[in-house]
Parts: sequence; C-alpha cells; structure tokens
Amino acid sequence: MEPRKKILIVEDELSLLEALGDKFRHEGFESLVAKNGKEGLAVAIEKQPDLILLDIVMPVMDGMTMMRKLREHSEYGKHVPIILLTNLSADDDTRMKSVAEYEPSFYLVKADWTIDKVVEKVREVLKL
Repeated sequence: MEPRKKILIVEDELSLLEALGDKFRHEGFESLVAKNGKEGLAVAIEKQPDLILLDIVMPVMDGMTMMRKLREHSEYGKHVPIILLTNLSADDDTRMKSVAEYEPSFYLVKADWTIDKVVEKVREVLKL
C-alpha cells in the first residue's frame, strides 16, 4: 500500500487549522499543522510534506516570508507544491508579483473556497 500523502497546514486561525487538519485526516492524508510561518518552516524542513497549505497573514513569521525562506533553503523547498489560502484578495499587483516570484501552485481566497473544494484542489495538485 502506498504511504499516505503528507499535507502541512500553516494557519493562525485555530478553528480553521483544526477543521482543515481533521478534514485531511478524514480524507486519508497525514495532516501536519503549524500556527505560524516560523513553526511551519521548521516542520516543512524536518518532515518534508508532499504539499503545503499556507496562510499569508500570520504572527511571528508571515506566509510570504516562510515561502521565500523555504524556496531558498533546499532542492526540496524549491519544488514542494504550495497552495496559498488567504483572506487577501488577488487584486494587489505588488503582492501578486511577490507571490509569483516564489511560484506557489495556487492562490486561493478563503471566502471563495469551501473545505471540500480545498481538498479537491490538493488532490488535483498532487494528481490523486
């Protein structure tokens, strides 16, 4: 049997973090969680998840900084799929240029996505 895919969820909103973690476990994924970018970066480097769901606005270290540091860290960090899941709309040109520089797989605005749709998007990115 193929090992379960590991998903790292980096989110400071605890109710959403728990809901996403529970949903992915229920869907057969190994669910790793972190409450800020600093924790997320450490978990990503140590556990090397198959995909990272990453919020942008968080305390301690924001998602953009985490993504930049991870992309610069190693070969794994350069290529791991990252889905940004945020409350920030995609209409800020400066933000979108900086997002594009680090090549996340997708930029999802939370208000536009249900948890089920996020799971579908993760399956699509991982080709499951």
